[in-house]
Parts: sequence; C-alpha cells; structure tokens
Amino acid sequence: MAANIQTTRSYLLDKEQIPLTVEEQISDAERQQLTDKIKQLLKQQNAVIVAHYYTDADIQILADETGGYVSDSLDMARFGNESDAETLIVCGVKFMGETAKILNPEKRVLMPDLDANCSLDIGCPEKDFVEFCDAHPDHEVVVYANTSAAVKARADWMVTSGSAVDVVKHLASEGKKIIWAPDQYLGQYVQAQTGADMLIWQGACIVHEEFKAKELEIMRAQYPDAKVLVHPESPAAVVAQADLVGSTTAIINAVKTLDAKTFIVATDKGIFHKMKQAAPDKEIIEAPTAGKGATCISCAHCPWMAMNSLRKLLQVLESGSNEITVEDSTIKRARGAIQRLLDFTSEQSATMLANDA
Repeated sequence: MAANIQTTRSYLLDKEQIPLTVEEQISDAERQQLTDKIKQLLKQQNAVIVAHYYTDADIQILADETGGYVSDSLDMARFGNESDAETLIVCGVKFMGETAKILNPEKRVLMPDLDANCSLDIGCPEKDFVEFCDAHPDHEVVVYANTSAAVKARADWMVTSGSAVDVVKHLASEGKKIIWAPDQYLGQYVQAQTGADMLIWQGACIVHEEFKAKELEIMRAQYPDAKVLVHPESPAAVVAQADLVGSTTAIINAVKTLDAKTFIVATDKGIFHKMKQAAPDKEIIEAPTAGKGATCISCAHCPWMAMNSLRKLLQVLESGSNEITVEDSTIKRARGAIQRLLDFTSEQSATMLANDA
C-alpha cells in the first residue's frame, strides 16, 4: 500500500529560519573554571544535567561526571522522572525540555537556551496540525517525539524512532488508519516496514535530510569493509544503503556489536562522542552531506543543539532563567500520548522476558 502523503503545503524550513551553527570556543583553563563552578551549583541546587547525544562533548562529559544522564529524548525525560533532583537542566532542544516538564510537572526544568529549537517542531505548527487532524477524524494520530507539547496534546500516541515501527504495526493490525507527523522520511520508512494506511505530514530534519545517496555510494566504494549506520529520519535512498537503520541508541550499540572496524554514520555527529567511548578502537566517518544540490546548512550537526554551551549552562544555574513552562491542561493531554508509549514498551518488554523464560 502506498503512503498517502499530505501535499497541500510544504512544512520544510526556509534558510532564514535556520540559525548559523556556532560551536563554543574556550580554552582549557576556562573550561576547567566553568565546570568547577557548574559542579558546585548543581550540588547546591540539587540539580542534574540531562543531555542529548547530539550536544557538545563538553556537556556530555559534565553530565556523566555529575550524576546526570546522556541519552535520547524520551529516555532523558524518563531519567528526570526517576531522579531525586529538584531541578533538571535539559541540554538539548525545546521539545525535550517540554517533554521533561510533562513527565515531571513538579520539578523545575531549565534549559541553557530557550531558542534552541528543532526543524521538525517548527515545521509542525499546532494550529495547522489540529486543523489537519480534525479534517480526518477517523485516523489515529501518531506523532514523533520531535514535536511541541501542544502537538503532543492533540495526539493519541507519541513515539520515538526506536518504537515507531512497533507501535504503527500494532495499530495497523487493529485496522487503524494513521496520521503521522512530522518527519516525512521517518514516516515513509515506518509505512514501508508496516504497510499501514498513513497520512504523512511533510516535515523534515535539516540534519538528516542533507545526507546524499550518490555521494554515500562513492564513499562506500572507498571503504568497502565499512558498515553503514543510518538514522531513519534520512531520505529513503540513504536508508536503502544502510547495514543498520536505527535510533541514536541503536546506532551507538551497533558500533560495539557489529563485526567491522570502520563505520559510516548518517546522523548528527554529536553522537560520535558516545560512539568513540563505546568503541575506541573503531573508525567512525561522517556520511556525506556535500554533493550535487548540497547546501550544507547543518553539515551533520544541528545548529540548535550547538546553542547548548558551558557558558550558558553556568548562566542558567546562576540566574534561574530559561525555565520551561507548560500549561496544566496541555500536560494532562500530552502525558496521555506519552504514557501510551511507555505502557506499550513496558508490555513488549514483559512479553519478551516471558518468551525467553
């Protein structure tokens, strides 16, 4: 069955909507000063850093050293829920801060920069999305984690890249028709894997959309023994060349478990820090973003993720600014969509354990 792709309007971003990628440049002496101050304030305020794999290595290292956490977006929020900390410093992009607040409404959630956004979130405005859903009331609404709290509140389910196929396959087995938002490439991948009847929103991640299939073919010829690891937000022609298609966590696990010395990786290069920690003896190469028609807007690194920095992290701890707030009514509705995923994955895990027993 072919995907029913929503084509009434493009939700891809214009260049002027995308900030320049500015990575923090600091000396070793300043880095040490900043980390010492941050560690002191984290302890004083009973706060922890919860960081995404795509943030700068300095942030990830500091999170690990101070009892914080580095992971994907849903696991970040889950950790915050299980932590005894009163304040969560979410280093990532805004929807991650909102998700943390939805699952931890009683906690203070701060972010280094509230302007750190996501092209998928921006490309799925609440008003337009609600109107689209209302026009198709017979469809189950499934949204990717990379959406605002308001969009999650309109959804029946929230999913991650690692859970999307299983959830949609489950819904399709029940005869459900599905609205999928916002990433068109991940939606097309899920549809191909499940055969579900899906209306697919036309958004895209500016990082993953830039990976080039033809140039990847050339690179594979240069490294014939390399394994290709691809995030499913990438275009189908890139996904088709993958030895493994998976979430950020799956990609990190793959570099440890797959029998290869070299890996070509099509996702944000911020993940390379954890990949190198997991397999220091392996060679990790960025999948190409250059080539015909290339703009290299992101060059394999999200400009919004790059807004997280040690200087901004210290400023937030000192000032208490940049707090994430979500209306109670939105929290209640959005939490329902997230909880369905948590319950579903919990049931899956229990079934697997029972089958293995």
